[in-house]
Amino acid sequence: MAGSEAAWAAANLGINVVIHEMRPKVETFAHKTGLLGEMVCSNSFRSDDSEQNAVGLLHWEMRAANGLVMATADKHRLPAGGALAVDRDAFAQSVTDALLAHENITVEYGEITDLPNDGHWIIATGPLTSSALGASIATETGADALAFFDAIAPIVYADSIDMDIAWMQSRYDKGETEAEQKAYLNCPMTRDQYEGFIDALLTADKTEFHEGETAKYFDGCLPIEVMAERGRETLRFGPMKPVGLTNTHKPDEKAYAVVQLRRDNALGTLYNIVGFQTKMKYGAQVEVLRTIPALANAQFARLGGIHRNTFLNSPTLLDGQMRLKSRPNIRFAGQITGVEGYVESAAMGLLAGHLAAAEIQGRTLPECPQDTAMGALVHHITGGADAKTFQPMNVNFGLFRAVEGLKGGRRGRKDRYLAYTDRAKTAWRDWLEACR
Repeated sequence: MAGSEAAWAAANLGINVVIHEMRPKVETFAHKTGLLGEMVCSNSFRSDDSEQNAVGLLHWEMRAANGLVMATADKHRLPAGGALAVDRDAFAQSVTDALLAHENITVEYGEITDLPNDGHWIIATGPLTSSALGASIATETGADALAFFDAIAPIVYADSIDMDIAWMQSRYDKGETEAEQKAYLNCPMTRDQYEGFIDALLTADKTEFHEGETAKYFDGCLPIEVMAERGRETLRFGPMKPVGLTNTHKPDEKAYAVVQLRRDNALGTLYNIVGFQTKMKYGAQVEVLRTIPALANAQFARLGGIHRNTFLNSPTLLDGQMRLKSRPNIRFAGQITGVEGYVESAAMGLLAGHLAAAEIQGRTLPECPQDTAMGALVHHITGGADAKTFQPMNVNFGLFRAVEGLKGGRRGRKDRYLAYTDRAKTAWRDWLEACR
């Protein structure tokens, strides 16, 4: 995702770009194709609200910069309430087609195993950097890459879901159209059913890690078993919360817990179980998930899984231009820099592409404004964060500097967020104009 966005940004500025893609010649645990921009976990880019949500603001900034990822996501959007979800296969194919068709872009398939000595490079290997390149990075930096475990959620065939039990509704009926208001498929559970599910989840066979693995889980993508281990009610106040939903089959009966599924493709034949990342073994997943009444006969297009992600200690290794301090001809972008999420990764690719193109052309860009979502994020990973405790980070308003001078009614959270986004949009427009 980050590499695709970086290539697009630089190519549109007149730079000849070569994308090196190791897939499908060298596969990863999570990817299934050789397409560029393939989505391996959720099919959602999260909230699209650019006034009250930091990731929505990042969407806005990327659109304003003519980014490839947001433009493609908009073309392949699926109903998802206030979120931006896409048909993952059509999205990846469209990203690939656009890059292959660009007159300034060439794609070469094969693995890069060592850090290059010459030329301008952007390394955007995502969460699954190959062992050989990872070893080369570790040798160069003199420090092991940090690591954390990331999980993916199962995908269910729609025609195997019991619609006599489940119903379609977005939480609080959120959305401007009927399709948006019915974007999620809801599977209710009684208290006894929920308790039985938790018991099965806690005792299920799970993936064991070896070789002294000590990596942590990223809190934004915790496996459901880990959440359950933190308390039996944790899931009911997380991905299984029943609030804002009314069962159309039994409108007077309040569900104790609800499992939500979101459409995963344009045909509506596949549904992703929202928030159900898991490290259960495949056989256990089927058994446990079928304890959910509406999924008693579920058939799975993909089961969940877990893998080890690597990322740099960017505050110590990268400069403010996202260059490796010891090898400034190399920039890093995407999840390997310690950002988390499709949008954040793509945004760092977009910025890296602009920075690299300007350097090649002998131009000096003004610093990316810290008051923008993109600027707040890059500032965090290149020096704003404490290197001793550095962990992957989603964009959020906690990364933003306070807005001074809020008066009268603009002291509440909604007004504060609106002040952040108003300031950010002005700063981002000014930066883009200064970059031309």
